[in-house]
Amino acid sequence: MIMFFFKKKQEKQIHPPQHEREMYANVEKNVSYIREKMVHTEDLVVKEIYFHKRKGKLIFLETLVNSQKMEENFLKPLYEMKQRKPLKEIITNADLKTTTNLDELLRDLMQGSCIFIAEKEDVIYSLKTAQEHSRSPEEPENERAVRGSHTGFVENLDVNINLIRRQIKNPQLKVRYFQLGNETHTRVAMVYLDHLADPTVVKEVEEKVKNIPVDIVFSPGFLEEYVEEKSVSPFPQNLYTERPDRVEAHLLEGRIAVLDEVSSDAIILPVSFFSFFQSPDDYNSRIYTSTVFRLLRLFSFIGTLLLPPLYIAIVSFHFEIIPYEMITLVKSSISGVPFLPFFEALFMAVTVELIREAGIRLPSPIGETIGIVGGLIIGDAVVTAGLVSNVMVIVIALTAIMSFTISSYEMGNTVRILNLPIMISAALFGFVGIVFSFLLILIHLCKLESFNVPYFAPLAPIHPSGLKDSIVRLPIWFLKRRPASLRPQKRIKQGESREWYDG
Repeated sequence: MIMFFFKKKQEKQIHPPQHEREMYANVEKNVSYIREKMVHTEDLVVKEIYFHKRKGKLIFLETLVNSQKMEENFLKPLYEMKQRKPLKEIITNADLKTTTNLDELLRDLMQGSCIFIAEKEDVIYSLKTAQEHSRSPEEPENERAVRGSHTGFVENLDVNINLIRRQIKNPQLKVRYFQLGNETHTRVAMVYLDHLADPTVVKEVEEKVKNIPVDIVFSPGFLEEYVEEKSVSPFPQNLYTERPDRVEAHLLEGRIAVLDEVSSDAIILPVSFFSFFQSPDDYNSRIYTSTVFRLLRLFSFIGTLLLPPLYIAIVSFHFEIIPYEMITLVKSSISGVPFLPFFEALFMAVTVELIREAGIRLPSPIGETIGIVGGLIIGDAVVTAGLVSNVMVIVIALTAIMSFTISSYEMGNTVRILNLPIMISAALFGFVGIVFSFLLILIHLCKLESFNVPYFAPLAPIHPSGLKDSIVRLPIWFLKRRPASLRPQKRIKQGESREWYDG
């Protein structure tokens, strides 16, 4: 219904074919073309270079190049040349390339390369000399692990792919590059294992990514809504992560990772509902510990959805199910409150979200103080003023804590959003409204797909082998097959083991 009202008829845009400009025979014409295309920006430097009675033009953007790297890798070998040779034999750096395409050279300039146009040469030389301001690959703040790797992605695409290749030393690891954004020309990489990933999914992802018609790409969020099939669904269909080890695990199951050069996040796709409740710590701990904490996350998901609506329904419609010993306690708590339970819950839920948002936006020391002090003062004040009951404060506090235990930030946001319509249903129809709301959510989960992969697998459709590492985690030596829902080219991921065990 939302899509029906907001969907607009797309206008067909006719784009004239763009022809790449080939180099001119005259050096000055080439320089003039580059100057005009760069709108005579003042950080574009054009220097005249003389070597062995020949003249050339060195062009670069001084705000992007590393002058020391340019001096050592280009100018120094040129000046130290003792006899006349082709430039290819003088500059032996692996990053040197030649081209006759001026528009390609413009793209190189904007990525930090220096350009050299020499007289009586039928090609133009381009050398990578970009400055690098990358932070160290530290562990991401929102995906901390107790044991295992403590390395995280950074805002540098080459570094991130290096971190993945260090984890997966496999020649079948394939990287595809795209340039997205008609104005920003952002580099985007699609990474997958060629012998594992489903070719149909790979082709679909590739087609969707390379045909994204946007002017700017600032983060993976710009890509997500263009590649996911059900953008109006409240459930995330792509998994964000900043951990190379997590990307490694998903690639080895046959999934695909999409990264860009302006963000430290990688998008994993296709994923299932249960992927959002798995943590790297699950595979660095014993099976009982991993299973208990994974079940705790799933319980927290259900509890976040259920707890406030259950309280509203019980107080409003089903007071008789409260144990006799607690009736007096609950009645005395709500007797002086002038508002309906739904409005109590809504007021407290909005207050908690405001405190949470304030804590995120403010600097860390201030944000932590606001979260603790604000929660204590407001909680005590609203109870003392008689605006909210004691039990409601406890219910909302427990709900907030449970929502924070979900390991995925996107799924945590989803569960907080879904909480409101279920509370409305509970306030209108009691338990019947809660059951009806949960049935709608369950039907939606069963129908949802991520690149033709069932979102609620391995429960819908049922895959017994997938249950070994979804709700619970069985021993690693027991997980011999990759998820059937992903349709990997190679299902078996490990052979028989523990032959020494005779028990």
